[in-house]
Amino acid sequence: MIVTPENIIYNELIGLRVKVIGSSDQSQQSLSGTVVDETANMLVISTQGSARKMIPKAISRFSFSIPEEVIVEGREIAMSPEERLKRLQRRR
Repeated sequence: MIVTPENIIYNELIGLRVKVIGSSDQSQQSLSGTVVDETANMLVISTQGSARKMIPKAISRFSFSIPEEVIVEGREIAMSPEERLKRLQRRR
C-alpha cells in the first residue's frame, strides 16, 4: 500500500523521516530522525549521530515526511501497528 496523507496512520511507520513538533516533554521538542522501531506507546527514532530516542506517542505531535509533510497527533497512533491495521480493516 502506498503511504498517503489520508492513510498514514494505518501504515508502517518504520523507515519514515519524522520530527517531533509538539510534546509536553520539552526535551523532546524538535527532535528529528528516522523511525527505527515502534511499540504500542513509543516511537524509537534514530537521530543525528546515531543516537536513539524513545518518544511517547500519546503526549506528542509528529510531522512525517512521505515526501510531503503530514502532521499526525500521537494519540491517533498510540496503539500497536497491528491494532492500527485492524482499525483500517473495520472501516472498510
